[in-house]
Amino acid sequence: MSKTKPGSWSVPATEALRVRDGFRLTDVDPRSTPGYSGDKESGRFELTSGVTRLSDLQERLFASSRMGDARDSVLLVLQAMDSAGKGGIVRHVVGGVDPQGVSLASFKKPTPEELEHDFLWRIEKRLPEPGFIGVFDRSHYEDVLIGRVRKLASPEELERRYGAIVDFENRVAAAGTRIIKVMLHISAEEQKVRLMERLERPDKHWKYNPGDVDERVLWPDYMQAYQQVFDRTSTDVAPWFVVPADRKWFARLAVQELLVATLTDIAPAWPKADYDVDAEMARLAAS
Repeated sequence: MSKTKPGSWSVPATEALRVRDGFRLTDVDPRSTPGYSGDKESGRFELTSGVTRLSDLQERLFASSRMGDARDSVLLVLQAMDSAGKGGIVRHVVGGVDPQGVSLASFKKPTPEELEHDFLWRIEKRLPEPGFIGVFDRSHYEDVLIGRVRKLASPEELERRYGAIVDFENRVAAAGTRIIKVMLHISAEEQKVRLMERLERPDKHWKYNPGDVDERVLWPDYMQAYQQVFDRTSTDVAPWFVVPADRKWFARLAVQELLVATLTDIAPAWPKADYDVDAEMARLAAS
């Protein structure tokens, strides 16, 4: 990577944030900005300017699937403790591109119909079509995170699920979907501040869930569950990226950079017309 100007990425986000062998979540400061030397002001500026790059790449991706045989798509998986900023990522990062090329899925408690199938059944139904950026606001990882912390699944079943997830993601990637798995890493202290803000502001009461306080008691268990997820499911074709999220501006900028890097690697091109352009220009001029 070429040298970058002060305030930009000195190390690509795809490298600075990637989970590799020996990674420990406890070593990551939720207020840090790995790979980025700028401040809040420069980060917000680059986030705004990055919308143009991301939008152009996304439009190319979408267009290439509408005319031609391109099969590429992108799946952004967002996992985090509550109030870590998943909604902000959707609004401020993904929200900057053409919505007709975006599919958003939010996975809540399984329905009775979904419980009749394996845990990946409902996930596969919401995978992005070719040309789309798919966003999972929570995902199949709920089934190993909550399943472990709340003891909703046996150790044997959890082991089966880790293996099933790796096989599933390998298959999805082989079919043409680039998978970006992001854990927004917020501190318990910052989460308390954000939850308190929801209680103090009537316009945010709808966002508050009393159950979030119950989950805070289990914070160490969730951090251990995330570590297990990273150890078992971060692969070359579907790596995990841990994004410190105490600073909202950095988390949004980091996810935008991951998306831009992935789309740049796909290098979607404008599709060639499947008709005679000159002939159509002549017909239109004469109409």
